[in-house]
Amino acid sequence: MKKYCLDLTVSQVEKFNAKYVLIKLTQEAPLPDMTPGQFVEVRVDDSPSTFLRRPISINFVDRTRNELWLLVAAIGDGTKRLARLQPGENVNCLFPLGNGFTLPDTPQKKVLLVGGGVGVAPLLYFGQVIKDCGGEPTFLLGARSSGDLLELDNFRSLGRVFITTEDGSEGEKGFVTNHSILGKETFDQISTCGPKPMMMAVARYALKANVDCEVSLENMMACGLGACLCCVEKTTAGNICVCKEGPVLNIKRLLWQI
Repeated sequence: MKKYCLDLTVSQVEKFNAKYVLIKLTQEAPLPDMTPGQFVEVRVDDSPSTFLRRPISINFVDRTRNELWLLVAAIGDGTKRLARLQPGENVNCLFPLGNGFTLPDTPQKKVLLVGGGVGVAPLLYFGQVIKDCGGEPTFLLGARSSGDLLELDNFRSLGRVFITTEDGSEGEKGFVTNHSILGKETFDQISTCGPKPMMMAVARYALKANVDCEVSLENMMACGLGACLCCVEKTTAGNICVCKEGPVLNIKRLLWQI
């Protein structure tokens, strides 16, 4: 897929809380084609301590409004600067990068999309694409508390949503792999993104249930093009650059202790 380096304009900024912000970007020309699970390398201007671009998952692509959505967790200097962006400002983006999720081969397949924290970001666009193809995704979303649950209305517009929180403030108390839905229903395909321990737990569940499973890795990715070698992951076929051959990989390719 062709890559672009474009100056996009901030059309809207939605702050969920002090940590999470949704940035919507646009341009006059139609946005390029993008696949759910791919990501954007964003240049951070006016941040003296930020020298490298920041990799941000593609949260959603609104073709009606010609907008690219980026869900940002303001943690370090770079992402905190991005969280301060205002409508009308320009942002230089290199995208779309990497390989995305595998679309179900039939709409009848039951697909479970599991996300934790800001890792829910790429699942929204994937859910929309599944729905556009005639399917109905099921979402299992986890967070520390109710205040960390993001974009719930958008997820609920696409399919069923099940929730876990570690403190029990919303949904079932515990982790996503403890949710009762996993003992009540079976699924044909699982896709997950979030903290590595969570994804490893989901992978263990998928292997035990004999369900095909893909994970979106969050290795440090400085260039996004496979040149800097800082995102290398060991696989069954040797070392790979996650930014180029991932970030989405089938768990059968990984050497996790699962």
